[in-house]
Parts: sequence; structure tokens; C-alpha cells
Amino acid sequence: MVNGKIITVIMPAYNAEKTLERTFNEIPHDIVDNVVLVDDSSNDKTKELAHKLGIITYYHIQNRGYGGNQKSCYKIAIELNSNIVVMLHPDYQYSPRLIRAMVALIADGVYDVVMGSRILGKGARAGGMPIYKYISNRVLTLIQNILINEKLSEYHSGYRAFSADVLKSIALDENSDDFIFDNQMIVQIHNKKIPIAEITCPTKYFDEASSINFIRSTKYGIQCILTSFIYLLHNMGLINSRLFRQDTGWYKDENPRFKKYSYLKKYSPKNK
Repeated sequence: MVNGKIITVIMPAYNAEKTLERTFNEIPHDIVDNVVLVDDSSNDKTKELAHKLGIITYYHIQNRGYGGNQKSCYKIAIELNSNIVVMLHPDYQYSPRLIRAMVALIADGVYDVVMGSRILGKGARAGGMPIYKYISNRVLTLIQNILINEKLSEYHSGYRAFSADVLKSIALDENSDDFIFDNQMIVQIHNKKIPIAEITCPTKYFDEASSINFIRSTKYGIQCILTSFIYLLHNMGLINSRLFRQDTGWYKDENPRFKKYSYLKKYSPKNK
């Protein structure tokens, strides 16, 4: 705990066996109360290793996609009565050692959302981010900042920390199960007028680190711009998007769709 806050680290995982242990070992376990991993129907032994490491381990009986995995992760974190939830990819691309700093900003009541930015400083290119990804990141961020009137250094980092109240207040169940989930989530938070803090985050690109290919990156980029246009049209009163309605909430006390996910199972050697 930090300031009496229950802290849960969630790890949406797919074929993370080679990098999981390194990632887990660098988590500051002296302040983290729970570590949760959801294995999205991997082809390797991710869930077996996670269980061996003492991680609270769940798995999908069928692949749900990156966004679908996060929905399961956040659901579990809320049911664990977490006050602060940190999303950390288990591929060792982001340093778990930043968790302490990210959590402190929320536990001290300074911010409710903190993102680890690869763009602040020179961490992205120094860590091996491909030049086309770097340029795409900068261009997409500029476009989205203009469209939604924000000032983030990037929207595309997968390293984030949230207060549980933020997670309960936005319509996560309306978001895509694909990679665009991350972007939709950030725009939803902006729509709620919740300030977002950013801290410099070194990153590492290597063979075992997860990354989407050029074609899927292009699709993702188009979807990011579309999300911002939907936000813009919604706030102009020209459309009524369920993504950005102020009365939509995801938490079970407000939304009956927060229910038992039939495809989500808790892992144990006896329940594979």
C-alpha cells in the first residue's frame, strides 16, 4: 500500500513466457498488493509460469484481443477492491521500476491518471523504436491534440496507472476489443475532464517485446483519428456516441453488463 491505497498491477498477456519473469521481478513488491495476469489464450506456457511466480492468474478460453484482455484485467482489479491500478505489459518493454513514481502521484491525490511517455525526453529512439513508429506516433499525437484540444506528448503508451474511480466512471465495455481500446480509453478520460499526468518512460524494443506490424499499425492509426472525430462530433452535439455519454458507467453497481465473463477462468494446475 501507499497512503492506505490498495495497489494492483495488471498484466494483459499473450505469449509472454520469455519476458514475464524479468518483468515480474522488477515490480516494487513492497508497495504492490496484487499482481494479476490474464493470459489471452497464449500458445506458450505464460499462465503456467505466472502461477508458479505467485501471480493471480486468469486466462481466456478463447482469444479476446488486446482490448478484451484489458477489460478482464480491470474487472478483476476492481473486484479485488483496488484503489490504484497499474497496467504493465509483461513483455519487459516498459520498466516496472517506474510504478513507485506513477502510483505516488495518484496516492498523494495529485492526479487520477498517469501515463508513462516514451516521447518525453529521448527514450523512444534511444530504446530502439522504429523510425516509422516514431514519426507515426508524433503525427497522430499532433492530430489528436488538435481535434480534442489536449496537450499530451503521446496517446499510444501501454504503461498507465489509474485510480479505481476513473476506471468505474468510463464506458470501458463500449470500447473495442482490439488495439484501439487504449486510445478510446484516453479520449474517454479526457471527455470526463480528468487531467492526465505524464512521466518520462524509457522503453526497450527487442525480438521478444510485443509489437504490431505495419498493416495493423496503419489500421490503428486510422482508428485513432476516427475516435477523435467521433469525440469532436459528439461534443458538438451532432451525434450521440455511447463512448462519450456522461451518464454511462462501467462498474457493476451502475451497469448490468459488468457481469461474470463466461470466457474468463481462474488458472490453477487443476483448472487448466
